[in-house]
Amino acid sequence: MSEVAIRVSDLKITYHTMKRNSFKQMFKRGSNRETFEALKGVSFEINRGEIVGIIGKNGSGKSTLLRALAGIFTADEGTIETFGNTISLLAIGVGFNKELSGRENIILSGLLLGFTEEEIRKKMPRIIKFSGLGDFIDKPVRTYSSGMFSKLSFSITAVLETDIMLIDEVLSVGDAQFKRKSRRKMRRLIRDENRTVVIVSHSIGVLRKLCQRMIWINDGEIMMIGDTNEVLDRYEEFMNENLKKSTEGQADDEDNDNDSKDDMALIGTENSEEEVAEAETAEEEGSLDNEVDDNDR
Repeated sequence: MSEVAIRVSDLKITYHTMKRNSFKQMFKRGSNRETFEALKGVSFEINRGEIVGIIGKNGSGKSTLLRALAGIFTADEGTIETFGNTISLLAIGVGFNKELSGRENIILSGLLLGFTEEEIRKKMPRIIKFSGLGDFIDKPVRTYSSGMFSKLSFSITAVLETDIMLIDEVLSVGDAQFKRKSRRKMRRLIRDENRTVVIVSHSIGVLRKLCQRMIWINDGEIMMIGDTNEVLDRYEEFMNENLKKSTEGQADDEDNDNDSKDDMALIGTENSEEEVAEAETAEEEGSLDNEVDDNDR
């Protein structure tokens, strides 16, 4: 029987946001807050050593789920069990204190991942060398470019090698040279049979090559879990159907616009030129691959 690495049970996460109101409405009690259900009771299990992908349209809750698995977001309801496994999240713009130096952030990130300071300091030279940041490693992260930020984030995840890796769209980062190096490292990490990997991506090709199973999320709910090709085929059908409906809707709108112009031409003799001009003016005013080599698990 396979060993479970991640178990999610009836997970619900809700965002509370402020409405855009008028100045007077801002002072009315209870009128400024609204809620958005990002995850609506999702449940699944991922076994040790599996590579599982998560797919879904923008706003479906994929990144929210990944951050919940990483312990960044807390559940409003439900549970997440990771059975003592160390977990890292590879995502752009997540996890650093920008006032601290790169070196200090390595220690902070490592501690948050569950490593001891001694373990982190032992691997520190490898992390710094892999990042290629040189003297910038002792400068505040707020002075880093986005590329430098990404290099440091990737290097920490790649060298510390946690039991569970959560990847949010990032399979390689940085300039061309670092991209090649990070791809090689990522392939080696993913091929480790004892490491559990969860990948969020919009790249169908990447997911087909890397993942053994897929989880399809739509509007905070799980639509399908299963074989990678079966899930992705169904997802593509779903997205194509939605695109077709959207295109047909646009065509209908264009037909309505043309009908309005024809109607305006017909009644032109019964209205003043000024009224026709106003009507025309009113009418006018209304009117995401990372490359992955063929070497897979």
